[in-house]
Amino acid sequence: MMESMTYTYRIHPDIDQEAKMLDWLEQCRRVYNYALRQRKDWINSRKCRIDACSLRQEYILSADEPYPDYYKQQNALTEAKKNIPEFQAVHSQVLQDALKRLDRAFKMRQERGFGFPRFQKVGRYRSFVFPQFKSNPVTGWQTGDTSSGNKFQRRALIKLPKIGKMSIVLHRAIPDGFVVKQVRVLIKASGWYAQLILQSDIYTPEPMPHGEPLGIDWGISSFVATSQGELIDNPRFYIQSQSKLKWLQRKLSQKQRGSNSYQVLAKKISLLHEKIGNQRKDFHYKVSHHLCRQAGMIFAEDLNILGLSKGMLAKHVLDSAPGQFLGILDWVCLKTGTYFSQVDAKRSSQLCPECGADVPKDLSVRIHNCPECHVVMPRDVASGKIIVNRGIAAVEGLAVKLGVEEESSDSR
Repeated sequence: MMESMTYTYRIHPDIDQEAKMLDWLEQCRRVYNYALRQRKDWINSRKCRIDACSLRQEYILSADEPYPDYYKQQNALTEAKKNIPEFQAVHSQVLQDALKRLDRAFKMRQERGFGFPRFQKVGRYRSFVFPQFKSNPVTGWQTGDTSSGNKFQRRALIKLPKIGKMSIVLHRAIPDGFVVKQVRVLIKASGWYAQLILQSDIYTPEPMPHGEPLGIDWGISSFVATSQGELIDNPRFYIQSQSKLKWLQRKLSQKQRGSNSYQVLAKKISLLHEKIGNQRKDFHYKVSHHLCRQAGMIFAEDLNILGLSKGMLAKHVLDSAPGQFLGILDWVCLKTGTYFSQVDAKRSSQLCPECGADVPKDLSVRIHNCPECHVVMPRDVASGKIIVNRGIAAVEGLAVKLGVEEESSDSR
C-alpha cells in the first residue's frame, strides 16, 4: 500500500510568473464551466416529456447524442486547443485536471444524492494541479540570512513546467523515502502556496486495539469531553471575530463594487477568514495530539454532521467544525499508532453509563443525575463513558469474530 501525505509550502513567484498563473486559473475556469454547461444541456434535453414542452426553454439535442463524459470532453479539449491560442499556453495536463475535477464532482453527487456542481465565477477557481513529475521539482537549497537577526528559514527552488523556477519556503523538510508525485498550486488571500503530494512505498499497518481506552463526546459548550472526566473548552474562533467581520462587511457594503477601496476591504475580510480557519485547524491538531498521548484506543461518536449543520445551532456547529476535527484525529491516530473508531451516537446522552438506566433530558440539562444509581456527573462526560463502553464492546465482538474465523480456517 502506497503511503501518501500532503505538505503545504509558501511560494514566491515573480510578477511574470504570477500573471501567468492567474491566467492559467482563468483558462481552467473557462474549461470547467464549458464542460459543466455541456453536461447540463445534455441532462436537461432528456428531462422534457414526449407529449409536453417546457414553458421556459428547450434543449434540442439529437436522441443518439452520447453523454459528454470525461473521455469525450478530453478529446474535444485536444481539438479546442488547436483553435484557441489561450489554451495552448497552459500545460495540457493542467487543463485536463479541470475536467477531472468536474468528473469527480458528478461522481460524488451520484454517491451522495445531492450537491449538483455549480459554475465558477471569476476569482472562485483558486487552484490547478500538475498531476505527475518525472523527477523531484524541489532543488537548490539556500539558507536564510541570519546575520541581521532574522529568523532562520530553509529556502529552496521549485521548478514548475511552463512557469519556471521560483522560491519555496520549506518550513519543514520533505521526509526521507518520500517522492513528489503531484503539485497543486493554490492562491489564498495571504499569497501563493504549493501543496506537494508525497508518496512512499513504506507500508504503514493499521493500528490494532491496545492500551487504555478513551471515549470522546463532541459538544458546543465544551469542545470535547472525555470518558476520564476532562472537559476541553470550545475556543469559538468565528464567534470571537464575528463583530470585526460585521464591521468590515458593513463598510464593504458602502463601497463601490470594483473600486480600489472595495478590493482592499475585501482582501481584509478574506485574510480574517483565513486566519480563523488556520486557528481552528491548529487547535484541532493540538487537541488530537493531546488525546493520543492519553490512550491507546480512542472512540468517537459517528455524527450526522449534515443534519447538525442545518439546525438552530448551525453557526456554532460550523464554527467548531466537528467533521474536520474527526478527520484530523483519525490521521493523528494513524501517525501515532493509536487505534481509532467511531461508534453509534444514538441516545448516548440519554443513558446512564453506570447502570444503563434511561435518563431522558433535553439539551438545556447539562448535568447527568441518575435516579437509579444516583450518579452525578457532567452530561458530556456521561456521554463519553457511554461511547467508550460501546467502543470496547465493538472491539471485543470483533476479536471474537476473528477468533472464530481463525479456528474455522485451521480446521479446514
